[in-house]
Amino acid sequence: MRINLSLFALFLSLTLVAQNEKQSDSIQNLNEVIISTNVIFGNKYVAQNRTGSAYYISPKELAKFNYTDINRVLRTVPGVNIYEEDGFGLRPNISLRGTSPERSAKISIMEDGVLIAPAPYSAPAAYYFPSIARMEAIEILKGSSQVQYGPFTTGGAINMVSSQIPDSFYGRVFGSYGSFNTGQFQAKIGDSKENFGYMVEYLNFNSDGFKNLLDNRNTGFDKNDVVAKFRINSSKTAKIRQALEMKFQYSNEVSNETYLGLTDADFSANPYNRYAASQEDQMNAEHVQFTATHKLDLSSKLRITTTGYYNRFKRNWYKLNDVTLNDTKVGIADIVSDPIVYSNYMDVVRGEVNSADNALNVKANNRLYNAKGIQTKLDYHFNGENTFHDIEIGLRYHYDEEDRFQWVDKFAINSNGIMTQTEAGIPGTDANRVSSAKAFAAFAMYKFRYNKLTITPGLRYENIVLLREDFGKNDVSRTGNDLASRENKVDVFIPGIGFNYKFNNHATIFGGIHKGFSPPSNQPGQEPEESINYELGSRFSIFGIKGEVVAFYNDYSNLLGSDLAATGGTGSLEQFNAGEVAVKGIEALFNYDLLVSNNTYSLPISFGYTYTNTKFLNSFGSSDDLWGTVEAGDQLPYIPEHQFNMMLSLEHEKFELNASSRYLGAFRTQAGTGTIPDNEKVDSNFVVDFSAKYHVNQHLSLTSNIINVFDATYAVSRVPAGLRPGHPFGANLGLEFRL
Repeated sequence: MRINLSLFALFLSLTLVAQNEKQSDSIQNLNEVIISTNVIFGNKYVAQNRTGSAYYISPKELAKFNYTDINRVLRTVPGVNIYEEDGFGLRPNISLRGTSPERSAKISIMEDGVLIAPAPYSAPAAYYFPSIARMEAIEILKGSSQVQYGPFTTGGAINMVSSQIPDSFYGRVFGSYGSFNTGQFQAKIGDSKENFGYMVEYLNFNSDGFKNLLDNRNTGFDKNDVVAKFRINSSKTAKIRQALEMKFQYSNEVSNETYLGLTDADFSANPYNRYAASQEDQMNAEHVQFTATHKLDLSSKLRITTTGYYNRFKRNWYKLNDVTLNDTKVGIADIVSDPIVYSNYMDVVRGEVNSADNALNVKANNRLYNAKGIQTKLDYHFNGENTFHDIEIGLRYHYDEEDRFQWVDKFAINSNGIMTQTEAGIPGTDANRVSSAKAFAAFAMYKFRYNKLTITPGLRYENIVLLREDFGKNDVSRTGNDLASRENKVDVFIPGIGFNYKFNNHATIFGGIHKGFSPPSNQPGQEPEESINYELGSRFSIFGIKGEVVAFYNDYSNLLGSDLAATGGTGSLEQFNAGEVAVKGIEALFNYDLLVSNNTYSLPISFGYTYTNTKFLNSFGSSDDLWGTVEAGDQLPYIPEHQFNMMLSLEHEKFELNASSRYLGAFRTQAGTGTIPDNEKVDSNFVVDFSAKYHVNQHLSLTSNIINVFDATYAVSRVPAGLRPGHPFGANLGLEFRL
């Protein structure tokens, strides 16, 4: 295994220096506690003592900017690769350590410890993503010891911790308003008594959008969230303590969002324009979640937690799909990528000519997702002489499905850019199928600590049955007369082991090796995505600098690509074998308070850097494949080689000022090597955000945020169909009231 570890070796040497450091640190030898199943870590202490790479974004850190965009939250975390799409974070594309980022489909995304992708096994592309503004903490786990969280174990897991039931009476109201008529309103209230507790929360986030469309039409969105939690519990003095917590969440979204981007020339002329042919495009979505969690503390050392869950997501993304001229149909991705060859089609897309009837095909991507299951976890720990032992055993039975019932409406457009429907489609005549998955998962992890050494071996088991029933375009009543079925089964063990050696409270070395896994599709005989992943890292505190440096290497024996419309494909969701791939890199994070000795002010600064190198180890494919013809040595698309972020804050009892900057290196949108061709490139960008807060008193605060302070104009992606811009300069003012 070849990997340049020069940077890592430099800071590993600093770890040895840190052994003699006398300054106190927040990482102390605290008593071991049982962690709830709705969190991975629960606090920074646990995250910083994990045997694998881990990061915990605390409530205080989330409150600095009051971000509603998950992309902006995660950019502070090394090892996280993101490309944006809509400028508001409605549908993020997240990668951990070089996994395919498209629709975040290759990582385990959870809310309160429950898988939250619409259909995480059968259709994991995350067209639904929880509202980040209602989260109290974000937990990111990478590297070894991932056997607890699946089914995706290559890059890692992200768990969002929603607003918790408070320990005592608490209420909060927050409102903000700013550029592009962007507004946010949030209210929550909760309390706990001896034997019960509750929390109710409402969130609205909306905007008119920053893009220009015919007749100043709205290009924004309106999204609502309601969450309610209720808990009943035994008294603290009970010999056997129990608690039952029920959660209800409902959200709806109307967003005037499109798959249609811009050509290179049109993006250069005005990156915030939208073509007239996208005027009918709109996403309508509803999400419902019910969970019930029972906690049983048989003793201070033994807890059994069981959660039953049900998620339902209904959406219809109504959007331009292709254009037909002279009986020849061409997809919008092909039209925008080659506007010279398809100049007649571009005239129609721009609304510059009177088209024939039925020229514009607008697809109703109407889908219903259901996911349900029950999971239980046993956690038992005990102490020996100079040792600590913790055993975790988890079981989960899960079922999910994606029901596609789609159609295509046809439109004409005139030279004034106005679209008129000329033919209504029949529901079910475009796609009429149900994909489903039944999965049983189990894991066991043993944590053994002897003095300063911790070892965590673990094993995960996944048994998955993937099924597709296609009723065909001529059987919209689903009688089964033309039913085509196919099935694929997976039965796999996923081992992993991690270690952590703490020299003292100021220096730790950790690392591990584990098997990476990602489920295949329902194509019979298709093998899952598999890899062997290695990491070695150090956490340290020296001369007041707290830091972490990690080197990783992911060795794929079988990488799977997915045919997603979101990446310019057909949207079939078919997966294909991309063969052997090597992904290696370095992650670094440093924190320092420039005014550590000042009792009135603090001036914390943080710097994070990620280097990611990807390489195909074999050749495959043809021009018909989604990634084109791939040669050995080519780089993976969508993954920048370099990225860094820096945050500087000035904090006082009465106010705080925060500046956050991010550099994202250029990346390619097709597999290749060497200089990136202009038509396959997304250029690098550097964006700075700013926030300020003034605390009038303990109940009232004034807030302000500026996104993209220097109004940088930059592209964020070339998918789904053409160049798309990042959020321009935007400012807002807010008011926060706390009870």
